[in-house]
Amino acid sequence: MRTHLAGVTPGTYARRKEGGASEPVTPPGYRAWSEVSHTLATLDTMTSHHTAQTMKPATAAKKLGVFLEATPAEFREGVVSRSELNALQTDPPEWLRELRRNGPHPRPVVAAKLGVSISGLARGGVTEALTTEQIDALKQDNPEWLQKERATQAEVRKEAVRIKEKNAERAAEQARDPRS
Repeated sequence: MRTHLAGVTPGTYARRKEGGASEPVTPPGYRAWSEVSHTLATLDTMTSHHTAQTMKPATAAKKLGVFLEATPAEFREGVVSRSELNALQTDPPEWLRELRRNGPHPRPVVAAKLGVSISGLARGGVTEALTTEQIDALKQDNPEWLQKERATQAEVRKEAVRIKEKNAERAAEQARDPRS
C-alpha cells in the first residue's frame, strides 16, 4: 500500500470534484465537529477543583536534606503536603534544626561535607548515615581514601569548568560567524 510523505494513505482525504463540492470524509467512529456539543462547563469544574500536592515522607526528607530514619514517627508515617514542606523549610521545628546540626546526615550531605562524591563515599566504605561528630572525626583523621577522593573530585570540577569555558567560547564564536 502506498503512503504519502506525511504517512497518510492516498485517498484518505476527500478530493474536489470538478464543478461541485466534495463530500466530507468522516471516518467511522468519529463525529463531525458540528455535531459535538459545545459545553465548556466541564473545563470550569476541572480548573476550580484544587487538591493539595502531597509527597511521601522519603521525598520530603530528601528535599529537607535529612535522614528519614532519624525523623519523628509522625513525619515518617504520614504524607507531607507542599505547603507543609514550605513551612518546614521556612520555619523549621526544633527536631529538624537538631537533625541538620548534628545528624545523622544522609549520604549526599555527608559527601558534600567531606568534599567528595557519593560514589567516592561508597568506594571509601562509608555506606551508612554519619553524624556531624563522625564527619569531623573523618576530616581530622584524613584517611588515604578521603585524600584520593577529594583529589578526584577536584579534577572532576576542573574538567567541568574547562568544558563549560570551551562551550562558551564555541557559542561566542558561532555568534560572531553564524555561517559555520
